[in-house]
Amino acid sequence: MAWAFGGAAFGGVAVGLLSLYGTAAQAQSIEELRDMPIAALSKLDVTSVTRSAASLADSPASIYVITHDDIVRSGTLTLPGILRLAPNLQVMRGGPNDTVVAARGLGGNDAAQNFSNKLLVLIDGRSVYSPLYSGVYWDMQDILPEDVDRIEVISGPGATLWGSNAVNGVINIITRDAGATQGLYGTGVVGNSTYDLGLRYGGHAGGNASYRLFVKRHENFESASNADDGNRRTQGGFRFDWNATPADALMVQGDGYYGSRSRGTASDESLHGYDLLARWRHGAASGATLQLQAYYDHTARKIEDDGGRFALDTFDVEGQHSFTLGRNHSIVWGGGARLGRYVIRDIPGLDFVPERRNLFVGNLFAQDSIALTPSITGTVGAKLEQRSYMDLTFLPSVRLSWKPDPGTLVWGAVSRAVRSPTPFDEDVVESIEGTVFLTALPSFRSEKLTAFELGTRLMLSPRASLSVSAFYNVYDDLRTVEPAPEGLLPLRWGNGIKGDSYGFDAWADIRLASWWRLKPGYSLLIQKFRFKPDSVPLLGVSQVGNDPKHRATLRSSMDIGPEVNVDFDLRYVSALPDPHVPGYVELGARLGWQFDERAELSVSGFNLLHRRHRELPASQATPLRRSVFVALKWTI
Repeated sequence: MAWAFGGAAFGGVAVGLLSLYGTAAQAQSIEELRDMPIAALSKLDVTSVTRSAASLADSPASIYVITHDDIVRSGTLTLPGILRLAPNLQVMRGGPNDTVVAARGLGGNDAAQNFSNKLLVLIDGRSVYSPLYSGVYWDMQDILPEDVDRIEVISGPGATLWGSNAVNGVINIITRDAGATQGLYGTGVVGNSTYDLGLRYGGHAGGNASYRLFVKRHENFESASNADDGNRRTQGGFRFDWNATPADALMVQGDGYYGSRSRGTASDESLHGYDLLARWRHGAASGATLQLQAYYDHTARKIEDDGGRFALDTFDVEGQHSFTLGRNHSIVWGGGARLGRYVIRDIPGLDFVPERRNLFVGNLFAQDSIALTPSITGTVGAKLEQRSYMDLTFLPSVRLSWKPDPGTLVWGAVSRAVRSPTPFDEDVVESIEGTVFLTALPSFRSEKLTAFELGTRLMLSPRASLSVSAFYNVYDDLRTVEPAPEGLLPLRWGNGIKGDSYGFDAWADIRLASWWRLKPGYSLLIQKFRFKPDSVPLLGVSQVGNDPKHRATLRSSMDIGPEVNVDFDLRYVSALPDPHVPGYVELGARLGWQFDERAELSVSGFNLLHRRHRELPASQATPLRRSVFVALKWTI
């Protein structure tokens, strides 16, 4: 019996042998972003690089911002679909229930039960990666696209500020302030593979307080096969923003959802969850800020007939303080604690011993950005983190940036990050017909990364910008499948692979005319892994990740007069090596007609070049088919 773990079939290695905050966002309308010149977009504030507001042009990291306008004009309805807009992300899909999202490789290999688990994902400061295996259940993450202010995508480690599992990147999804989503808004979508309905109402609660309420229903059945593998989801939530004083701001938000996913002839799998987050921010006259945040999150999944299930409750609290010291030092420091309680039981052939456990994380961090000269800034930071399965860990980083003129930034960085062990690494026991096939060991070590980065961000002209970041990553103790010392069975996890990867991410933003904009992007990834001398090469080195070497994208956005806009997304992905999946070229397009100042009708299509194409191995997922839908949006 398979179990959905990380968007992949979680069954047994035998199958293989035989995946911040919204505090600084000033909400902007679609029209404002559409008319904003490229030079002004470079000055947008981002928070993911330093955990405090800084302009994109000054941020010494490989960061791409998916703006609110990008999201609305893409026509996509799901978070994985939206994340395809980031040229520094690797997004591979295999139908509505199989999704891999990674940065700079190590996207996992389902045949070896190695999932995409080296990318930290946040929604308004709430971590949504699962501590059970370090990956993300993408079918449990949803949001009304029109409520997203921006998505900050960092490729490269962010462990110094964000902790373990921010190994190859950080995705920070930031929603809009409630004050920017006022009135009654509705959307309806119908197509050959999707139904989607959304309704939102925003209002004021006094002069300095705003709120919004929303509900969303989504159904997806886009697989090209005849298998019943669709999913259904209903979600509702709220957000409340209160500027109590000019210096104090309070935000409270919550969500609840339930849904199910079909698994062909097997029993359906149900899922549900709810969360509540509160954040208070105080700004002093000196420019210093103090921020406190706490959240509770509950997630659960269950296979309907045989009763296999898990449930996870997370309690998190953290605080941070940002201030300047003298003229040259900008310091941010803080810490937090997180407690997770889970139970996993009654899954045929799969046991966690023990079946329930408490998981604890505690951390302290500090980072100092030092103005060495008017044009050179050095950034030094470190995090101390203690968590279950892992000793006290030191996660440092050093960055140096040079800005010789307002349109040029050159930066370099050296960082350390780890993926910490999880219950899947240390507690799992798998069996086939009563025979133990694999057993995890408590001696499993953290997977380690030392990253070297060099990048530049250039304003080539008022109509063109360019960002390029090169990297050299050194990995050690990557997870492997190892035989028992006395023979073959039971298999066990090991830390038997090391090696390096290198390449670069590049993208540009070019305004060819006031009505036409192009965004090309390209990524190169070369991976060289090897087994350590004491490891047994039971599976190949591709067990750490089945990743494409080349990825290229081209996005075109055109405004045909004040009422019509046309967008195209062309992407190329080279072949996956092992298991082999051929490379492909695909196209998405959207035509929008704003027939009234408060209403828009659009037609969107995805995977338009082929009737069907495959992005993941046949053993893992089904092909994707061409999909087209019509959407109506209105505001009252």
